[in-house]
Amino acid sequence: MKTGIIIPCYNEENRLDVTAFKNFISTNNAYHLCFVNDGSKDNTIDVLKGIQKTNPNKVSIVDVKVNGGKAAAVRAGAKYFYAKSTVKYIGFMDADLSTDFKDFENLVNTLSTSNSLSFVFGSRAKNASEGIKKDGVRAIISKMINILIVFILGLSIADTQCGAKVFEINLVPLLFGRKFKTKWLFDVEMFIRIKRYFGKQKTMQMILEQPLHRWVHMDDSKLGVKDSVEIPFRLLSIWFNYTLTDSLFESTTENYLEPQMHIIDVPENLMAA
Repeated sequence: MKTGIIIPCYNEENRLDVTAFKNFISTNNAYHLCFVNDGSKDNTIDVLKGIQKTNPNKVSIVDVKVNGGKAAAVRAGAKYFYAKSTVKYIGFMDADLSTDFKDFENLVNTLSTSNSLSFVFGSRAKNASEGIKKDGVRAIISKMINILIVFILGLSIADTQCGAKVFEINLVPLLFGRKFKTKWLFDVEMFIRIKRYFGKQKTMQMILEQPLHRWVHMDDSKLGVKDSVEIPFRLLSIWFNYTLTDSLFESTTENYLEPQMHIIDVPENLMAA
């Protein structure tokens, strides 16, 4: 059984470390990469096809024609992997590899060797190592935002927004069955959905925040300082919506393969290779 890794991509033509992705997938048979091209306006799709060409049995591309944001891109990738009988775990990581493959593999190893965990995610805050590099302004804003997130969630999580997470495939209908209310804060919504379904005590037993050894902020990040300033207001909107939406889990499954989406894939039998 494989672990599927979703890599959302928007205008990543000049940022993708093609060599790193090729080297990883050529030496790891337990993983399958799914790049989601989120309506890129540059030549990202051609770069992704070049990566896929080197290992077509272990690389797929979901080509979304209209940009929908990271939340929609990850959701599309989750839908893709959920239909694959050869995938046991699903995770996602940033295209700029701010979290590297070694740390991601550590997350997968923790999840796969535990009988109680269902969701493991990286943390740049909890017991942070010297390999965690943030610029000063973002570090201050992150601390302020996290205080508000902890208040909204009612869960002791130091870093909900780290772009490296992995979970059991059976959580997909719960986490992704409905569209997210925000494009960038969907991680918070994921934790809210888990807590509302399982309760606080069970949630804390099934999730684990694992410190990363390395994380580096990339200067060309899609989330700017202006977006960061607006985050508190978006978080309050999430709190308001989820507090008033008591019927959220009446139906957690739906057909969420969005329009204008094309899968550049390989036959199912090759996925088992």
